[in-house]
Amino acid sequence: MQTASTNFCERMCRSQELSEFKRGTVIDCHLCNKSICDISLLLNIPAVSGAITKWKQLGTTAKQPRSGRPRKMTKRCQRMLKRTVRTSRQLSAESIAKDLKTLCGLQIRTTMVRRELHGMGFHG
Repeated sequence: MQTASTNFCERMCRSQELSEFKRGTVIDCHLCNKSICDISLLLNIPAVSGAITKWKQLGTTAKQPRSGRPRKMTKRCQRMLKRTVRTSRQLSAESIAKDLKTLCGLQIRTTMVRRELHGMGFHG
């Protein structure tokens, strides 16, 4: 059973992004001359006007890249790092950084290795 607070949060939270299908459905309803309020009630989506505005400005419903500094260590390198640490836990951060340099081809500092390991839950 849902409480009133969880039901309210499901209806009004803006933290989740709309899927491609829902954005397309919003635009289709808009092209059929439905009002923003009608679309919102029909699809049970609070962020209708934002999707329509983006579609009018950009001409597409696809997600746009977000701003921010890209991560230097890729997911592939993170998996290799995790695998290396699990096989031998006695390696130093310097030796792990050298191994990752040969495996991934990236110049990775030992501080980054320590930071990534700490983020993965390896403390020491």
